[in-house]
Amino acid sequence: MTKVSLKTKQDYFAKVKQSNFAASLQLEGFSTSDAPRALPSKAATLEKYRQR
Repeated sequence: MTKVSLKTKQDYFAKVKQSNFAASLQLEGFSTSDAPRALPSKAATLEKYRQR
């Protein structure tokens, strides 16, 4: 098992926290100009999980 540095962990959690905050704002109806990625459509999500 590889060891992960504290700096790598901190960077990861900062990125996830920002992503979650942006998603939360979108759910509340606020527009976020710095959205990290577009969310997939409902149809695309359903198709992905039906293929399993």
